[in-house]
Amino acid sequence: MPRIFVRNFLVPADAIDGMGHVNNLEYVRWMQDVAIEHSAARGWPIERYQRTRTAWVVRKHTIEYVRPAFAGDAVSLFTWVAGYRQSSSQRRYLFWRASDQQPLVRAETLWVFVDAESGRARPIPTELAADFEIASDEEVLELARAGATGLAGPPPRTR
Repeated sequence: MPRIFVRNFLVPADAIDGMGHVNNLEYVRWMQDVAIEHSAARGWPIERYQRTRTAWVVRKHTIEYVRPAFAGDAVSLFTWVAGYRQSSSQRRYLFWRASDQQPLVRAETLWVFVDAESGRARPIPTELAADFEIASDEEVLELARAGATGLAGPPPRTR
């Protein structure tokens, strides 16, 4: 499984807000869900975290809304790990519309690795970090411009 995870989907009508474009909350939901999908694809499904009594929690989201997306738009959602610290990880996201080769949204989440019982940060195990190689923004842009494909289907939904 590549270190850059791609999810392709059509924007559903129920993601549209009163302004006629994708509601900002949908992007956050899709970011969370694609991170969970990527983790599972790398051998770390939710059940594995439950067995080890660990979890990831969001400390911060940074989102740049570049262009609006509309119902029916074909979107490629790229996600990758951009860096690690002792108990946190930077995960980035790129929402890309292939029809005009343009970014829709660029985002980053600072995830903190915690003990699921106490909620306190704990060091990321070497085994976990080794399963998620760091990728660069430039690599992702190259893939997007080349029309990279990944999982196709409905928008990410892990719940």
